[in-house]
Amino acid sequence: QVQLVESGGGLVQPGGSLRLSCAASGGIFSINAMGWYRQAPGKQRELVATITAGGSTNYATSVKGRFTISRDNAKNTVYLQMSSLKPEDTAVYYCNADATTVWRRNVAHEYWGQGTQVTVSS
Repeated sequence: QVQLVESGGGLVQPGGSLRLSCAASGGIFSINAMGWYRQAPGKQRELVATITAGGSTNYATSVKGRFTISRDNAKNTVYLQMSSLKPEDTAVYYCNADATTVWRRNVAHEYWGQGTQVTVSS
């Protein structure tokens, strides 16, 4: 019943910027952490960035210094600001949330969005 809706993907030139958004809804009681993952053709899904309830962030080495993850707790929304984009950033980006629901407030589950395509090409 928990849903994660992603937006903001698209086609950009190398060196450009994009901001991805992911809004969670559907009986959420609390969110322990949210993050972004990506998967390129022929590759495994990899972690891009995460942010915990306490505000701690982690980034993949390949995106450090270029991407920034943030969240709006009031809106149950996580963002990924991507700058200095490179062709190798091309992938489907997936939103992830570790959350509890109003029905099981003491048990956290992992939820995923459907993904949004990011293409970096000249």
